Amino acid sequence: MTRTGPAKPVDRIFAAGRLANARSYLQAARDGFALTGEGSNTNPVLSQIINAAVAYTDALTASRKSVVNQQDHGAAVKLLRDVFGRDLPTAQERQLRRILEDKDEVQYGASIGRFTEAAERLADLEAYAAWAERQLIGE
Repeated sequence: MTRTGPAKPVDRIFAAGRLANARSYLQAARDGFALTGEGSNTNPVLSQIINAAVAYTDALTASRKSVVNQQDHGAAVKLLRDVFGRDLPTAQERQLRRILEDKDEVQYGASIGRFTEAAERLADLEAYAAWAERQLIGE
């Protein structure tokens, strides 16, 4: 199979591995956030939040269409929309966009992550993860 876009073909086993990673990143984000406070640099927590969202997205696209994003993370949102079509709720698309929008600055920049931003992104992740879990394992 020749790849023609930002999506890379994967086998079905890949989805299970990415789901396991997503759950671990989510727990790491929760644990890290619990140890922070106002004035803390929350970039490490935000990085875990981003990693969890990417892993959940990979698990979703891999389980539905056996593909994952291999380009910039903005393309991950587009691939998720392509895979789910009208079944992708607007709320989850917005949550994913918000989580990924500051990825470069959080993971490669010099700014300091704010506590309130981490709290908001963790709430976005919790909602996105709950939706993803329902899609992947059913209610």
